[in-house]
Amino acid sequence: MTPFSARSVVKVIMIIFALGALAICAYLQHPLFGALPEGERLDRITRSVNQLDGAFRNQIDTPMLTTDDSQLSIMLSDSLGKKGQVRPPGIVPTVKTDLKALDPSEDLVIWLGHSSYYVQLGGQRILIDPVFSTNASPVPLTNVAFVGTSIYAAEDMPIIDLVLITHDHYDHLDYPSIKALQPKVKQVVAGLGVGAHFEAWGYDKNVVHEADWYDTVAPVPKLQIHVTPARHFSGRTFTRDKSLWVGFALVSEQRRIFFSGDSGYSPHFAEIGQRYGPFDWVALDAGQYDPRWANVHMHPERAAQAADDLHTRALTPGHVGRFSISAHDWDDPFRRITAASQGRGYALWTPVIGRPVFLDGREQSFSPWWPSVNANAPQKLAGGNDL
Repeated sequence: MTPFSARSVVKVIMIIFALGALAICAYLQHPLFGALPEGERLDRITRSVNQLDGAFRNQIDTPMLTTDDSQLSIMLSDSLGKKGQVRPPGIVPTVKTDLKALDPSEDLVIWLGHSSYYVQLGGQRILIDPVFSTNASPVPLTNVAFVGTSIYAAEDMPIIDLVLITHDHYDHLDYPSIKALQPKVKQVVAGLGVGAHFEAWGYDKNVVHEADWYDTVAPVPKLQIHVTPARHFSGRTFTRDKSLWVGFALVSEQRRIFFSGDSGYSPHFAEIGQRYGPFDWVALDAGQYDPRWANVHMHPERAAQAADDLHTRALTPGHVGRFSISAHDWDDPFRRITAASQGRGYALWTPVIGRPVFLDGREQSFSPWWPSVNANAPQKLAGGNDL
């Protein structure tokens, strides 16, 4: 190769890299990335006892990585390394309940998959972390929902009195869903700083209520929203922890329920149980765990202990059943939480997506449904054809 042709190749490579960098910069301007807090919102954050030097911090020391693996090595091993059955081999069973036809005076919860819930409590209709998109990531086709789990969309929702957002990660705060829901949403409650995203997406700042840990807000009648600590982190781009990650204790005149949001185990569960419990039902982070980030998600045995700490009558595992973020088998959380709940003081409720869970004390039974997904999966012949 002549020196001239070598220089030409280098020039072409540099042009390709430059164009790629420009494309990335242009894409990062997409509204789905949201906005960082500024102005009065940032001033309020700086007054919070839960932040230091402009970034929120957990109540106890929480290193993000808990092994010697680097972030790069984790990404490479997850992309190239051998994994288990991280996606269901068959269609996940669901029941599509007509949410608009429900009597709003009935207290109930309907799991919508992963960490999304439709809730009726104290006469209010509530959505928790609504994610209707089939890809919970800013990068297309990198976090695709399990087959059969995307049965709800914004148009299936009734008028929503409250949207509650635990934190701003893409599998909890979904830009297309939030935009599509806007005409139906009356009020929003989220942790400090999360309102910047909503305001950037066209929501009136007067309908978005931001709160710190252990704040109580009551934007609707006969229902208190206690904003609780979690052990996690936040961020939608390269900047972390500028908004607060939270859980929610919802207290009406008759019921007490709790949503942990994404959280590792820590003493905050016992504190929440002492302050706001005992609970009638709780949904706890029990999936997408990994020894490499053991502090920021709970494995099922820890979730079982957290349920005891909260003094709950019933537990439903969350952060499961629709998206795979960790390398464990897709049904590992269900199998392990079933075993870990044996002999505990609460009932384990594992509904399929879309099935109502009633909170009025009626008898309900929830059979394990995940074995059928594996049992009914198409079998492969030697030639690779489906039976």
